[in-house]
Amino acid sequence: MASPRPHRSPQPIDRVLSPIQSFMAAEASAGILLLAMAAVAMIWANLPGDSGQSYFDLWHTEINVSVGGHDGAHGGYDEHHSSDGDVPGGGAAAAPESWLDYLTLKHDLHWWINDALMAIFFLVVGLEIKRELLVGELSSVRKAAVPIVAAIGGMVGPALIYAALNWGTPEISGWGVPTATDIAFAVGVLVLLGKRVPLALKVFLLALAIVDDLGAVLVIALFYTDSLHTPSLGIGFAVLALLGLFNISGVRKPLVYLLFGLLVWLAFVKSGVHATIAGVLVAITVPASMRIDASKFKEEAKSALERFSDVGKHDNDVPTNNERQHAVHALEVGCEDVQTPLTRLEHTLHPWVTFFIMPIFALANAGVRLEGMDTSMLLGPVALGVAGGLFFGKLIGVFGATFLAVKLGIGQLPRGVGWTKIAAVSMLAGIGFTMAMFVAGLAYESPTTLDTAKLGVLIGSTVSGVIGFLVLLSATKLPPSVRAAQEAEGN
Repeated sequence: MASPRPHRSPQPIDRVLSPIQSFMAAEASAGILLLAMAAVAMIWANLPGDSGQSYFDLWHTEINVSVGGHDGAHGGYDEHHSSDGDVPGGGAAAAPESWLDYLTLKHDLHWWINDALMAIFFLVVGLEIKRELLVGELSSVRKAAVPIVAAIGGMVGPALIYAALNWGTPEISGWGVPTATDIAFAVGVLVLLGKRVPLALKVFLLALAIVDDLGAVLVIALFYTDSLHTPSLGIGFAVLALLGLFNISGVRKPLVYLLFGLLVWLAFVKSGVHATIAGVLVAITVPASMRIDASKFKEEAKSALERFSDVGKHDNDVPTNNERQHAVHALEVGCEDVQTPLTRLEHTLHPWVTFFIMPIFALANAGVRLEGMDTSMLLGPVALGVAGGLFFGKLIGVFGATFLAVKLGIGQLPRGVGWTKIAAVSMLAGIGFTMAMFVAGLAYESPTTLDTAKLGVLIGSTVSGVIGFLVLLSATKLPPSVRAAQEAEGN
């Protein structure tokens, strides 16, 4: 039984923060917030007149960051114009003509969200991937085999369906759109069912989604790079090498990796390689080892607490008692040394990514003006390819690959998980939403095609989420005898 938390006198600010903290602590809250932002974006973008146009004007407002007095204009744009090319946030990077150009960035707000803030998102993705590869569900071949095979199937299936409908057209470039999975949404739907869902099934989905994220990073790096400025890319990799040297030398301050990571991001911006890839590469260099082990930490913590108790005469003398201050500091150092820099950085950034960056991204990217769209666009190859790829492609790909992996002896299903639940998770993997929209922004040159693809993402993600939830709900409501028989058959 857990010890009760010590009583603390409530402060006025606690009345404001407590509900917010409770919401953020809920596992499904990230998905709920993303869904709310997507709804706001769609409603805002389709308001009549100038009210709807203000949505597009906001994201196309230019923001300049420069050194040397370079000025840039600010102002509104129509919904199909951007300072970075036809697609907001898109366009190949211009080669820098001087060192001053490296410190000059002139882009619209949409670009700052998609290329700057999302680099932090991909940094966290990289940290998660590294952690899972070292100590998590992907740390051994036996653990990782089935999720890896399932994730590969979940990327190949949607890509094939999209390609079959768009082969021989310029829109074939969007084959990567339905291959992505939005991990926050997928897990958010899963946890809505609470304890009825086996923990092993959630772990399977998380491992699958992390491998899927790695696949998405590779797709972006290999297939959605328009041009390349080699000197800039060389600078980026030189800084990455320096970060690797910091790791080997024992530099453990996460702030150091963030500051030098900013230089890597800036070099990648100028290189033409999508800047978000810098986030993943920087994550690889962050140390993942503890300075002291658990037994050493217990010794140091015990010593610090004993010292704290021995030198104190009054409960409220901590601010004025130097010996107690030293004991507290020693405990802080021990807590820092027993944690890996990777864990500390991930723990620090995760709330910002979950409750700020991803909702802002959803708000900036989910708005699609429906006026002027007709049935032919919704039934066209782009929308059908994206929506069909997300639902049918993910279902066939993830389920089929998992089935083959188990039958061929590559791995086995998680304990307590039958094929019905695997089918449900395969559908939940079809919730592409933010990740699919991100890839769409890189894949299409035409704003009209981009809007059509976004609708396909919304439709495919919604159908996948709703049907996947209902199938999982049905599977968890089966009579115990039937459920046990299904699970025994699956294992």
